[in-house]
Amino acid sequence: MKQKIFGVGLLSLALIFGLGQKAMAFNPQDVEQLKASNTCPRCDLTGADLTQQDLNGANLRDANLMDANLSGSNLGGADLTGAILEGAILDGADLSNASLTGAVLKSASLQNTDLSFAGLLGANLEGANFKGANFLLTNFRGAHFRLTTMPTGLVTSDKPYAWALQEELEELNKSRKNKK
Repeated sequence: MKQKIFGVGLLSLALIFGLGQKAMAFNPQDVEQLKASNTCPRCDLTGADLTQQDLNGANLRDANLMDANLSGSNLGGADLTGAILEGAILDGADLSNASLTGAVLKSASLQNTDLSFAGLLGANLEGANFKGANFLLTNFRGAHFRLTTMPTGLVTSDKPYAWALQEELEELNKSRKNKK
């Protein structure tokens, strides 16, 4: 009887720790498809290393890029609408003119990223790090900022968009005046 209870307990622990873990493996065929055709909507690229890739204009609509490394990649004009980029590293990436409407960038790192003319309408930016990023004419309408690190290093609160950015704009104006 003790062996049966021990076996059930051991099986339970295995299920909790084994199956409960996030799958951190990407689909290699999806990576090859992306590199060959620059299109991979709804692909599983979880944890993929895509550093320094030229993905200019890529179609990654609704793709899972959770924990992927896209540092230094060219994603200018890419369609990342609805993409999951939670925990992704996009440091130094070019996302100018990219569509990130409805994208999940929760806890993503976008330090020194070019987001000029990008659309992040309704994007989840909770805990994202934009330190040193370029926000020239970036559209954040309806985006969710909570504890988001802005380009100047200021961390937002859990207030609505216009209120959260008011402090960032004031800080930016102060730094510009100090440079003159």
